Amino acid sequence: MTLLVVTAVDAEAAAVRAGLPADTPMTVRAVGVGPAAAAASTARLLALTPYSGVVCMGIGGGFAGRARVGDTVVATRSVAADLGAEDGDGFIPLDVLGFGTNAHDATLPVRVSGAIEGVILTVTTATGSATTARVLRERHPEAVAEGMEGYGVACAAATAGIPFAEVRTISNAIGPRDRSAWRIGDALDALTRAAAALG
Repeated sequence: MTLLVVTAVDAEAAAVRAGLPADTPMTVRAVGVGPAAAAASTARLLALTPYSGVVCMGIGGGFAGRARVGDTVVATRSVAADLGAEDGDGFIPLDVLGFGTNAHDATLPVRVSGAIEGVILTVTTATGSATTARVLRERHPEAVAEGMEGYGVACAAATAGIPFAEVRTISNAIGPRDRSAWRIGDALDALTRAAAALG
């Protein structure tokens, strides 16, 4: 099985490569930050080379009580959490509006020992307040983490007709922005360990 593994940035791609065996049949590429860049770049890569599946890997935020800093999360679904329309004080997701889907199931089996399984939200603005964290938790009770690329990569995979997976390692708690509490190095180390499980 020849897999394409995509990350947002080069540091994540380097962490993934560090965990893969030298002879692994996987290609690792950084495709940019956010769902639009990830979708466009992934679609281009899939059009140029036939891959049997695509895995979105990277660091992300974890919801308190659901995923702690240093944990690894494997998506059951990737959900575009802020793709839709506001309606007064509420939110209408894209699928309810009837304009497509705001979620893709993970269809590529990925097993990482000790990983938490659950919904991973794709957001275009990383959560930085307790209010937004609470709203997302209430709107998505199965969500365990958030990132910024998964849904975009899933869209590209669906268009290409190949299976998709998303793996995140947790660098920070979702909520008020406190960079002093972030553990990016630890999350990148965890990403290397998660990549080793893929190989």
